[in-house]
Amino acid sequence: MDDITRFSQYLTEEKHASANTVSAYLRDIHQLWEYLREHGIDLRHADSMALQGYVGYMLSRGKSAASVTRFLASSKSFYNFLLSQGDVKTNPARGVTAAKAERKYPEILTNQEVELFLEQPQCVDPKGFRDHAMLEVLYATGIRVSELTALDLEDVNLAAGFLRCENRGRERIIPMYHTAVKALQEYIRDVRPQIVMDPEEQALFVNMNGERMSRQGFWKIIKHYQETAGIEKDITPHTLRHSFAVHLLENGADLRSIQEMLGHADISSTQVYTHVVKNNLKDVYRKAHPRA
Repeated sequence: MDDITRFSQYLTEEKHASANTVSAYLRDIHQLWEYLREHGIDLRHADSMALQGYVGYMLSRGKSAASVTRFLASSKSFYNFLLSQGDVKTNPARGVTAAKAERKYPEILTNQEVELFLEQPQCVDPKGFRDHAMLEVLYATGIRVSELTALDLEDVNLAAGFLRCENRGRERIIPMYHTAVKALQEYIRDVRPQIVMDPEEQALFVNMNGERMSRQGFWKIIKHYQETAGIEKDITPHTLRHSFAVHLLENGADLRSIQEMLGHADISSTQVYTHVVKNNLKDVYRKAHPRA
C-alpha cells in the first residue's frame, strides 16, 4: 500500500476528517507528488527546500493564497503522519511558508535561445539523433517530461504529424511541426533499431542500453545541452513546456487551444502565460522606447 493511500485511510478512519477535507488533502499531495516526480525526488526524500520550491511553483501558476495555505496544511499533516509511522525522520513541511516564496512567473527561453538549444545535439551518432528528436518533440508539443518518457511507438502518427498523449486517464492529440516530425522519423527508422535489443520493447525513447528513457536520464540530457549552448537561464524540461505555451500565445494561439495541448484541467493554470506575455511586452517597451 503506498503512502498516499495509507494517509487517506488515516484521515478517514483515525482523524474522521470530512469527505471534502480528505479529497482536498489528497489532491494537494497528489499534485506535490507529480511535481517532485518531475524533479526526480521521492515523496519521502523531499526536504524543506523542495517543498518551498513547490510553493513558489504554485504561486507562479497563479494559485491563490488560500490554495497555498491549504497545501501547507495538507503537507504538514501528510508528513506528520509519515513521521508517526517512522517512515521519515523529520517533517520537511515545517517552516515552509507562502510568505518566503516570491511570486515569480515561469522562466521562458527567447526564440533565439530555443533555436540555439535545439541545435546542440549533433546528429553524427545514435545518441545525437535520439537527443535531437527528444528535444524537438518536447518543444513541438509542450508535453511534460513524464509524458515524453511514457510515449510508446504506437502513440506517434508520423504520416498525420501528431502524437497521442495520456495523463490521468485523459487522452489528447497534439500536432507537431515538420522539423520535429522529420527528426522523429529519422530516429525511429534509422537509429532506434540500432539501440533496442529487445523486439518486445515498445518505448519510443530509450537509453543507450535499449531500455525506456527515465526522467532522471532526460534531466541530465537537458542540463548537458544547456551547458554546451552556454545559456545562463536554468533550463528544465518544464522550461521548454512554458516556452512552448508563451510562444504560441505570442503568435496568436487562443488560451483554450493551448490549455487543450498542455492538458490543463483548469484554464487558470494556462492563464498565467498571459501575465508572462504582458511582462515581456513591458520589458520590450522599456528597452525600446526612447523615453522609457
